Amino acid sequence: MRPASFNLTFNRRYFFIALFVLAIEIFIARFMHDRIVRPFIGDVLVVVLLYALLKTVCALPARTAAWSVFVFACVIEVLQYFHLPALLGLESNRLAVIVLGATFDPMDILAYALGALVSWRVMR
Repeated sequence: MRPASFNLTFNRRYFFIALFVLAIEIFIARFMHDRIVRPFIGDVLVVVLLYALLKTVCALPARTAAWSVFVFACVIEVLQYFHLPALLGLESNRLAVIVLGATFDPMDILAYALGALVSWRVMR
């Protein structure tokens, strides 16, 4: 298997998909306060958002991009287990806690896998 090429580019289609998904994520964060949409669907969509952002600037194969985003999301989730914002002295920084997360949840990994699968199979 040969390594995937890493070509910088700008893909307008994925850029607009990313903007659309970001708008949905903002809507969910502002107005949804339930136990399914915000915690689970929001995590599925964050992987879709990251995939679209990656595909906006990198001409990677769909599978490579999906795996890359999935691994990145899992690394962030594992770092939440170790309370990364607190380790970095950023526990009082609201933006850092939002971006890095504050609590580990194994169900998030399932959501990330689903988001990667949707990205790979639907958005290629």
